[in-house]
Amino acid sequence: MGATPTEIATSSGGIGAKAYGTEPSDASKSIRSDSDEEDRKAFLASFSAEEDKAIRRKVDRRFLWLIGLIYILKNIDYQNAAAVKVLHVGQPTNVLVQLGMTADEYNWVQSIYFISYIVFEVPSNLLLKRMTPRHWQTRIIFSWGAVLACHAAVKNKEGLYAARFFLGMAEAGMFPGIAAQLCSWYRSDEMGKPIMWMFGFQNCSGIVGSVLAYGISYMDGVGGWSAWQWVYLLEGLFTVLFSVVVFFVLPDYPKSPRSASWLTPREQAYLDRRLSENAPRTDDAHFDKAEVIASLKDPRTYFFMLSQVLMNLGGYALTWQLPTVTTNLGFAGLPRNQLLNIPPAAASVLAIIFAGWFMKRAYLTRPAFIMWICGGALVFYIVLATSSNRYAIYIACTFGMMFYSVYFIPFWAWRSSTLAGTTGTAFTLAFQSCVGQVGGVIGPQLFQSKYAYNGYKVPFAISAAAIGLGWLGSCITWYLTRNVEYDVKRIRRLRIQAEKEGKTFAEEDIKVFEERTFYKGGLGKKSGDEAIV
Repeated sequence: MGATPTEIATSSGGIGAKAYGTEPSDASKSIRSDSDEEDRKAFLASFSAEEDKAIRRKVDRRFLWLIGLIYILKNIDYQNAAAVKVLHVGQPTNVLVQLGMTADEYNWVQSIYFISYIVFEVPSNLLLKRMTPRHWQTRIIFSWGAVLACHAAVKNKEGLYAARFFLGMAEAGMFPGIAAQLCSWYRSDEMGKPIMWMFGFQNCSGIVGSVLAYGISYMDGVGGWSAWQWVYLLEGLFTVLFSVVVFFVLPDYPKSPRSASWLTPREQAYLDRRLSENAPRTDDAHFDKAEVIASLKDPRTYFFMLSQVLMNLGGYALTWQLPTVTTNLGFAGLPRNQLLNIPPAAASVLAIIFAGWFMKRAYLTRPAFIMWICGGALVFYIVLATSSNRYAIYIACTFGMMFYSVYFIPFWAWRSSTLAGTTGTAFTLAFQSCVGQVGGVIGPQLFQSKYAYNGYKVPFAISAAAIGLGWLGSCITWYLTRNVEYDVKRIRRLRIQAEKEGKTFAEEDIKVFEERTFYKGGLGKKSGDEAIV
């Protein structure tokens, strides 16, 4: 664990940048010239371990709570369509009754949202650098809150479909924009922490959203409005107000002028120079066509997408159908049925916290950790597809949601290690995210009413198959990223060792553009004697 880089790897002969079409741009190359690398090491070494921790704590305080709150709002605001579906179900004020919709027609509410999201994701994220993250995220949050509030005014299914399309358009770019921005503040081996906060809060939204829906259900008839209309109006207005907070609090980049209000120039330089060679930086161009082309040529781009699409197909299917499934189990009547969605969300939050803790210690590479997660998810999806016992189904819903939710903690941290440059990072994350949302389009459509007779066994069987294939897709992606991922784990362990010794790690960093070689031949053979995980 404490070996030097030269003792366990070489930097030549690997599957490098040219093989994957990810050769760095001229700007990226200039950042890591030989002389600059020596200056970088000397500069980083001038910081004590205490200074390093203090600076990183400053960054955490600026980002973690804010991005967590952004993400909890985001998920409450798009998942509420599933919750309102079962508000006062079968009664005159139920949304399906008032808008004259069948359950199958209502499935399109979620699919249309994701179709719009897919269309506008890449264009939105490519404007992030030019508009600055603070201004662009404020626009996104304000507009999606306004559109959500307008859901309360729809009078028919066509109006609801239109509202969902505009909601997806307004929200497009939010997650990949935040993820791209975080790559300018956190190293790849540290990305587990902010991702954990985002997805931990996301799953808290299942708790908060269920409690809100339960409470607002008692407003049915107030002011002549149904409970589902109050859900959309109140949650939308709160989101609009929250956009003001984002405008004043969200930072831009480490060396942006606004960052000088809470970081010293030396601290700003430290945050910029401690990043690995492929990270996006403050002074990068607003748009670099070469980085887009490099991303499109990289086969890893498509295998990451394949894995995410398949996992999302199964995961979004369960997320969308969860309130209906738990209501049909008969454990609680109206409106307490909303509270049955809390245990799956709570289990997911606890698992996400564990995942963040586990990844921080670099016991395994991120893809090795994902192998265990996918295996666990598959087991519980098989239970959903085969069991008729209502207790087994509820347990499977809880743990199936838990494994699906925790999957994205190592996944997005793993994804960040193969990105390059500001434009490349913004484009690739948006491209990845928009294609990955195809699972969100297909998943809800699996649950047709004709499959309701046996508890939707056929849709859950399809979802289980998708999870299994996603597992295989992750295996292939692991192979394609094996050198960089082992390098990330190795450097992370060296940084942990330096921290224990009271030092700041300032030695040679992860190699992304010209990968070190850790494997000879196939997966499982290594140029050294450590186990491959």
